[in-house]
Amino acid sequence: MGAAHQHDDLEINLVAEGGTMLYLFGGVPVEVGPGSVAAFWAAVPHQLVANSATRVHWVYVPFATFLGWGLPDSLVSRLLSGMPLVSAPSAAVQTDPANFAQWAADFTSDQPERHRIAMLEVEARLRRLALATLGEPVRRYTGGDPALRRVFAMVRYIAEHFRKPLTVADIAGAAQLHPNYAMTQFRKIVRTTVSDYLMQCRLAEARRLLVTTDLPVNDVASAAGFGSVSRFYTAFTSACGTPPAAFRREHRGPAR
Repeated sequence: MGAAHQHDDLEINLVAEGGTMLYLFGGVPVEVGPGSVAAFWAAVPHQLVANSATRVHWVYVPFATFLGWGLPDSLVSRLLSGMPLVSAPSAAVQTDPANFAQWAADFTSDQPERHRIAMLEVEARLRRLALATLGEPVRRYTGGDPALRRVFAMVRYIAEHFRKPLTVADIAGAAQLHPNYAMTQFRKIVRTTVSDYLMQCRLAEARRLLVTTDLPVNDVASAAGFGSVSRFYTAFTSACGTPPAAFRREHRGPAR
């Protein structure tokens, strides 16, 4: 994964063979080891920054489908806030590799019933993952690479403060670096600019607020860190393909 990106799906990963994937999930570095399953809302900026896994499965669940499952509020809230669910390698399920391979075959089939069965099984797997991990903290990066640690400090600072006006100096200060050097290091590892990453965080928060609250759209813009309502409308429509109010109408129905 070349750069931090986002898309409106629930993403579920399985590391089937090899080593560990190191992800950045909305400002938090997380290790996903062999046999681990990770689930996260992909509208939150995420990026694979290091990878020694040799075989990985990915499943993408449309956002409206995810909301329509009627999952527990605690699970939905955690995922929409940007905190992934990650099972420990010690909790690996032996049937996962075969199940993920079966789902891949089902989703590429031209038989709608196979699609429906696979989606029911994916929902059940997510519910089991939540039972095993919902109360557990995510496994954070424990490596010693100083460049990664400095960039992680900046990404974490953005994730914690994006609702407020931010300057490059503020973000560089979180890593105790000169702004010019900090921006170079950020782009080298995250593969995008600080301003683009900041925009991704604000757009993810706007999506969350539109789906989970009754705040007026103008208040959503302010709460997500946009200083201008017109800029919010332009950025949101460009990124999501639909204006904020239409996005809310599309996704609130299944969730209620």
